[in-house]
Amino acid sequence: KTRDFPMSSIVQRIARQALVTFRPPRHAGEAAKSFQENHSKLKSLLTEVRAADLKLVPRRADGSCPAAGVPPRPYPGAPPPVTYMHICETDEFSMGVFLLKSGASIPLHDHPGMHGMLKVMYGKVRISCFDRLDRPAGDPQAAPPAQRGALRRCVLRSTGEYTEESGPCVLSPDRDNLHQIDAVDGPTAFLDILAPPYDPDDGRDCHYYKVLSEAEGKTTEEAPKEKEKEVWMMEITQPPDFWCGGEPYPGPEVSL
Repeated sequence: KTRDFPMSSIVQRIARQALVTFRPPRHAGEAAKSFQENHSKLKSLLTEVRAADLKLVPRRADGSCPAAGVPPRPYPGAPPPVTYMHICETDEFSMGVFLLKSGASIPLHDHPGMHGMLKVMYGKVRISCFDRLDRPAGDPQAAPPAQRGALRRCVLRSTGEYTEESGPCVLSPDRDNLHQIDAVDGPTAFLDILAPPYDPDDGRDCHYYKVLSEAEGKTTEEAPKEKEKEVWMMEITQPPDFWCGGEPYPGPEVSL
């Protein structure tokens, strides 16, 4: 019984630390210091967690699970490129696992007013992070007239690859808040914490974007990939080749 007690699992400790980190401060004077200390503790816990702690078994390239010996449960029509395992959610944060099939991507999207941490459980992901520029350089009138009003001036801050041996990828409301996540060299899974959770009624809805080069309007793949490159970013509807299914979470129960 002790083996399955929630408090003994690192997932439980991560959830408890996330709750402490992101709950509203009781004393404004120490809020910033307290947040940074707790944020650092949460990041350290995420650095330690591994797939086995969540009872995750790496998928094969065809999506099957070696441990079960059977393919994933079927979905109507084409299977989703990405699935989500819900672990827990409070008013302060949500936590779950995203599983990406080989070659799948979570398109460029934002997290309005939200903090986030992403820790790879198995496989490899490439994450491209962008920031909005509050005071755009250059003349917005230089943008194509048909797209004006839907464009954002942004900067590509970083592009990096993460594995289970990497530390977590961290985002904040004003840093690395927009990002794209691509599965590299096979299927992958990552633990994801967002604080507070998405809530369209409270102004935290997910928006999708397409990156254009500043001068010629080419897509990112056609433009030179440079760190700190300023680009036009156009808001778009959810890409038709991306949707997310659901799977049951097999790991230790979390109690909050």
